[in-house]
Amino acid sequence: MNELQGAGVALVTPFNADGSIDFESLGRLIDFQIDEGMNYLVSLGTTGETATLTAEERKQVWAYTSERVNGRVPLVAGLGGNNTSEIVKQVASFDFSGYCALLSVSPYYNKPTQEGIYQHYKAIAEVAKLPVILYNVPGRTGSNMSPATTIRLAQDFKHIVATKEASGSFAQFSEIMRDKPADFLLISGDDPVTLPMMALGAVGIISVIGNAFPKEVATLASLCAAGNYAEAREIHNSLLKLTELCFVESNPCGVKYIMKQLGIIATDQVRLPLVPVSASLQATIDQELAK
Repeated sequence: MNELQGAGVALVTPFNADGSIDFESLGRLIDFQIDEGMNYLVSLGTTGETATLTAEERKQVWAYTSERVNGRVPLVAGLGGNNTSEIVKQVASFDFSGYCALLSVSPYYNKPTQEGIYQHYKAIAEVAKLPVILYNVPGRTGSNMSPATTIRLAQDFKHIVATKEASGSFAQFSEIMRDKPADFLLISGDDPVTLPMMALGAVGIISVIGNAFPKEVATLASLCAAGNYAEAREIHNSLLKLTELCFVESNPCGVKYIMKQLGIIATDQVRLPLVPVSASLQATIDQELAK
């Protein structure tokens, strides 16, 4: 899966002021990412506010994104949830035209056992027509996919090809790197730890802040891949505070505000239960952007 090397971005879903999907801004965002050197795009990962889109809206976004990208860069579809049978149906019937892989988040809220997580992904792998990327983000799902479960899935299913790891545990990252099959990929799911994860052997990042700064994120990943950590640290340090601010009042509220301020999207509209960032956080972000 050379397509998953380097920097990918979990695209936001831009909205108009009335809450409808702003396809014009989405098109500009896609072109901006490609023009600035992003290696691949993820359509409707959790940063895309997938949970508050209707089934029809999700189909429209996937189709529009595939058409707009038009093969210029690899494209990954985000498709996950906590109702295994429903996700299996969606995966089995999904039109993967233009897509190279599927990113599926570990089941949230249910708090399954490790065996439950394994069986969930097994059911997806048995019907998926494309390679599958696991996504472990315990801070949002309420449960951690252990390294042992990740390795078991990687060994049992050849087309489970990678994991997007956002556990924040370097012990966990190291265990995956030590025990994984040679061709199984570890991908950072958390911008601030991309540099040290790539030093351990991760192949890149699926980024949030890359929505606003694709050139910088792509360059950071490229420098790390080349072993040039001194220059990579400069970019890492320059993005660190803004990345932190993106998550103060939940993702993607912060990064959408940054993108609006930079003229990348028209509004920072999000869908309830999310709300735009507060005036005080806007002021803090504006001060950081001015630097």
